[in-house]
Amino acid sequence: MGLDANEKILADYNDVFADIMNVFLFGGKQVINEDQLENSKDRSQYKAGGKLHQQERDVSKFYNDKEIRIAFLGIEHQNKAEEYMPLRVISYDGSSYRSQLLKNEGKKKPYPVITLVLYFGTTHWRYGKSLHEVLDIPANIKEYVSDYKINVIEVAFLNQKQIDMFQSDFKIIADFFVQKRKCEDYVPLDDPIIHEDEFLKMMEIMVGDKRYSQILGELNKERDKLKEGKISMCEVYDKIEGRGIQKGIQMERANTEKERMRADSETKRANAATEREKAARKLANAEKRRADKAEKEIAKLKKLLAEK
Repeated sequence: MGLDANEKILADYNDVFADIMNVFLFGGKQVINEDQLENSKDRSQYKAGGKLHQQERDVSKFYNDKEIRIAFLGIEHQNKAEEYMPLRVISYDGSSYRSQLLKNEGKKKPYPVITLVLYFGTTHWRYGKSLHEVLDIPANIKEYVSDYKINVIEVAFLNQKQIDMFQSDFKIIADFFVQKRKCEDYVPLDDPIIHEDEFLKMMEIMVGDKRYSQILGELNKERDKLKEGKISMCEVYDKIEGRGIQKGIQMERANTEKERMRADSETKRANAATEREKAARKLANAEKRRADKAEKEIAKLKKLLAEK
């Protein structure tokens, strides 16, 4: 996706993370409270080609109930479908289970690991969602190859009922991608954005438009004019559209200036060609005059010789 591992992202916030899990795991029921989540930077190492490599999830958290750890939850963000995503997810999940074995040493039963892949593409995920679908398995051994499915959430294909279940900034993002997929004229939600910086950075990465992260400074200057001092997608999109119009005007001006310069250049070339033609005609006329004069001189000389 292009996330910076050292930078806080929207789903790092417990309210957003819990909201995503409650909608996709529990159909919108408020099962997970943000206070029950504990941050976890899930890094693991593997050896390949004689070298150690590190892999890290986009965001992951422990889900606890008082002193009892219920589950380990992870989220991966994808703006493009990835063919071998099941292999990536199984490597993350397997590493989390291995970590439990090393820490527990058989004292407690391991807890489950759940990974959601949030896919923001406007076309359906076109690759396999299980290990069996992405492996080339001979038929005579397939029954012995354990399968492993991944949970791909096609955000742009959520229905309105699902969108309405969200209670965090993710509702605005989900609504944006659903409208984008339907190719409708985008009508922004008026809900206030709580985590503005991370929200705009996520929009920049997922949409591929740097203007989203660039307008925060402009919006901050106008904050006193906003409703309750909060920025909504209405203000964000107005700025984005305004920049688009301004860019269009600048491009039109640039194109006009290019056209003017091109016209000036063509005029200069035409004038130069005209001057060259004039000079050529002048030279030709001079040559003709010299030829006529010479011809007259020769005729005069012949006449004098004939008289003698």
